[in-house]
Amino acid sequence: MQNPRLASRRWWYLIPVIFITYSLAYLDRANYGFAAASGMAADLNITPGLSSLLGALFFLGYFFFQVPGAIYAERRSVKKLIFVSLILWGGLATLTGVIPNVYLLIAIRFLLGVVEAAVMPAMLIYLCHWFTRAERSRANTFLILGNPVTILWMSVVSGYLIEHFDWRWMFIIEGLPAVLWAFIWWRLADDRPADAKWLDAREKEELQQALAAEQQGLKPVKNYREAFRSPKVILLSVQYFCWSIGVYGLVLWLPSIIKDAAQLDIVQAGWLSSLPYLAAVIGMLGVSWASDRFQQRKCFVWPPLLIASLAFYGSYALGSEHFWLSYALLVLAGGCMYAPYGPFFAIVPEVLPVNVAGGAMALINSMGALGSFAGSWLVGYLNGATGNPGASFLLMSGALLIAVLLTLLLDPTSGARPAPLSGRQFRPATNS
Repeated sequence: MQNPRLASRRWWYLIPVIFITYSLAYLDRANYGFAAASGMAADLNITPGLSSLLGALFFLGYFFFQVPGAIYAERRSVKKLIFVSLILWGGLATLTGVIPNVYLLIAIRFLLGVVEAAVMPAMLIYLCHWFTRAERSRANTFLILGNPVTILWMSVVSGYLIEHFDWRWMFIIEGLPAVLWAFIWWRLADDRPADAKWLDAREKEELQQALAAEQQGLKPVKNYREAFRSPKVILLSVQYFCWSIGVYGLVLWLPSIIKDAAQLDIVQAGWLSSLPYLAAVIGMLGVSWASDRFQQRKCFVWPPLLIASLAFYGSYALGSEHFWLSYALLVLAGGCMYAPYGPFFAIVPEVLPVNVAGGAMALINSMGALGSFAGSWLVGYLNGATGNPGASFLLMSGALLIAVLLTLLLDPTSGARPAPLSGRQFRPATNS
């Protein structure tokens, strides 16, 4: 049986580093929504249509460089890739605060997406190097918790920074920590267990044996081309595209929706914008624990997405005349959209071998980036064109409903070979 001390040490040593790193990435992509609601458009002469495009432009750069980044991370080094990315994205985010015109903003938003493109797939690959199947939904969740937790505090802090300084200082103050953290990451991160000085030889061997044993139950896949043509990968890619329309339509434009609907100042809008992410943290922890506890993935993905779809439709049906009820449904939608991330990203390493799983996760995430581009642009456009968020609520509800239907079509077990049971060292630990 795997050494319980090893499992405990990995959780306490690695997860905080991973969580902070992804949190900083998410901070520098999501604070644009606060600037857009707080004077940036007037200062840079940005029209409503251009504002929605700028909000989405990040995801266009993010889309194109996912797979190359993942291939580098798998074949070379996650540690080196993330170190360089931290410095570059922190620098670009900080530069956003000093730009004189909208043309430089266009370039920076696109380049920010390019630089951050490899972060998510590289981190998922990194977790596959360190955590077993029985732990992976929870490990993925602690990574992706950097998303809602960051927006939770950023929604409040960004509001105060803009209130007491302006949107430019918000970008500068929130961009610099990534550059400083790069050097802490370099000191603390190790690419694989074999590189870790804080593990002894026996602990390294047991972990490597447990991870290697999991690969014996998977059908061989020769290369990335074969993996990308897999019906499972195609279905998961389309599903994640639709899911991301809802997530990023809400993330990027929630401050503006709340501020305009309730006639609030940016600090009040920041506090209200944070609550969906508190619900997300609770939902993600509960769903990931249950998914690992029962070793089931699919049945912990589609039900929360269905609830989110119905909540968006409820907000549309209530309209602006019932702001607080509509807002409560948005909190529910936000929590439920985030809840299934852990089990969702645990599916791919369980159906594809390690030589192609990283690239497949990058392809799926790149389609999510394309859905994020579509969601953030369309929601911004519909809000500006109609003068209210009703049409965008319908869009997000419909996209999530399609994601639910696609999840129900997935058969995550077909094509896998039964894994051999080989005694004590190959049975993954379930403690954390």
